[in-house]
Amino acid sequence: MGIFKEFKEFAVRGNMIDMAVGIIMGGAFGGVVNSLVKDVIMPPIGKAMSGVDFSSLAYVLQSADPANNKEAITISYGVFINAVINFLVVAFAVFMLVKGINTARKRLEGEQEAATPPEPSDEVKLLTQIRDSLAHRA
Repeated sequence: MGIFKEFKEFAVRGNMIDMAVGIIMGGAFGGVVNSLVKDVIMPPIGKAMSGVDFSSLAYVLQSADPANNKEAITISYGVFINAVINFLVVAFAVFMLVKGINTARKRLEGEQEAATPPEPSDEVKLLTQIRDSLAHRA
């Protein structure tokens, strides 16, 4: 039974659950970004470039031969352009997320530092002791 207990501890560990949630959310975010690039960003860019559909841009290496059931062999650079734009959108979104988290962390650390006053220096402590001892003599 030892192996099952170890597996349970491994599978239910907090980091593992956080990672699973991150992967699921990343997959969903990927779908949203794909749709954003394909359905929102690329159509206006294509229209601005005389109605070009980037997903259909390709360099034909070998034409299709329907008589021999051979499909065309192409280098689909339009799909690659879509993928690069997709990557840039995701990278920018992640950058903004990390930037926001870092800003929030700095603010939180600043508030915590302001809440706890710094400890007096050794000189101030020594002067305080001298003052207190002189006050007791008087």
